[in-house]
Amino acid sequence: MSALILDGKAVAAKIKMQIRQEVEKLKTEGITPGLAVILVGEDPASQIYVRNKERNCQELGFNSQTYRLPATISQDELLMLIQELNEDPKIHGILVQLPLPAHISTEKIISLIKPEKDVDGFHPVNLGNLLRGEIGMLPCTPAGIMELIKESGVEVAGKECVIVGRSNIVGKPLFHLLLQAHGTVTVCHSRTQNLAEATRRADILVVATGQAGLVNGEMVKPGAVVIDVGMNRLESGLVGDVDFDSVLPVAGAITPVPGGVGPMTIALLMQNTLKAALMQRG
Repeated sequence: MSALILDGKAVAAKIKMQIRQEVEKLKTEGITPGLAVILVGEDPASQIYVRNKERNCQELGFNSQTYRLPATISQDELLMLIQELNEDPKIHGILVQLPLPAHISTEKIISLIKPEKDVDGFHPVNLGNLLRGEIGMLPCTPAGIMELIKESGVEVAGKECVIVGRSNIVGKPLFHLLLQAHGTVTVCHSRTQNLAEATRRADILVVATGQAGLVNGEMVKPGAVVIDVGMNRLESGLVGDVDFDSVLPVAGAITPVPGGVGPMTIALLMQNTLKAALMQRG
């Protein structure tokens, strides 16, 4: 029996419908959620992501401003722009598209964004709030993953959860979200010995390594929820970190690539921007 396909597009559409209703209410108060996106350089993947964000802002009635800057821009110039956006009352959320050129410190750039405008959820204050289980901006991809797990119908509490990948963007923040949901969480990485032994224990398995087809059907517990965060461009097309065809008959639920986690990340970014506008309204 094949696994339930967790349709990220459909779940994201439901979230965006709720956002649109809230935006209409805010507009009656004279407030339009504003998102500023900063793109440095001409990385093709980053340009696609930024266009997707612009399109979603337009669909939801947000005020969208995109700053396309040359890769040669100085760190000080970029910091000045962020400071201007921090003080702009019409901008509720600021997002700096990563990665940045090597001569620019990502840490300094992210840390300058006001925590209440950090819709990516990467500011040290927001990450600290996540660690403490307090209210703040949640990183978009981990928050989207939690929504997809909820959609699967599986309760996290008491389950064995295994994350493959320990990045600051996905693995580490997701660890805390699963822990707060009372899961028993293991994080695997490049130095984990016998990866398959760990993944086969997982009731909920999240794979976020950037290695195409790393996890196959023999590495998955029958009936497990499998969340594939990978986006790998091969000659054959876009594939995930999970070998979808071999895992499909084993898992209880699985996300496709594309159409799984990706749409959820954008939807949660829009939700964070709305949240930022509501917080700054008071």
